[in-house]
Amino acid sequence: MDIWVFLVFLLACGPAAATGAMFSPGAWYESLKKPSWTPPNWLFPVAWTTLYLCMSLAAERVARQAGVTPAVGMALALYTLQMGLNCLWTPVFFGLKRMRAGMLVLALLWVAVAATLVAFWRVDWIAGLLFLPYIAWVSIAAALNWSVMTLNPDQAKRPVAETTV
Repeated sequence: MDIWVFLVFLLACGPAAATGAMFSPGAWYESLKKPSWTPPNWLFPVAWTTLYLCMSLAAERVARQAGVTPAVGMALALYTLQMGLNCLWTPVFFGLKRMRAGMLVLALLWVAVAATLVAFWRVDWIAGLLFLPYIAWVSIAAALNWSVMTLNPDQAKRPVAETTV
């Protein structure tokens, strides 16, 4: 393992992690109806820390294959795309309080994570395995976003101006 490359990928997770601190769920989210299977609040930082470590290790493993296989460039491009979408969801859902737009971002994120998983698997199967918990977590997040949106139709239809205060 190249610890410096790993650390660069881990630091690249920082903006996504920072959105969680900048746009915390707050009173608005707490007031929403949520499904009974909603994960407890303490699980989110634990899960994301674990996922960012796995994602960074996977990306480091793929990056080490540069020059060995031409698939590395596409795999890392997809990794960059999914990180961008990862950064986008929290400000859209919690910041703007746009549940439907959040659902769209999550759908795109799911596709990008799935594509990254496949691309990583083709370069290094262990890197692909390291992305399996991430696709599972994004699936749970999408189901939760959908459930909250459908349980709170009045909030889901509100324009931004009415919900941001």
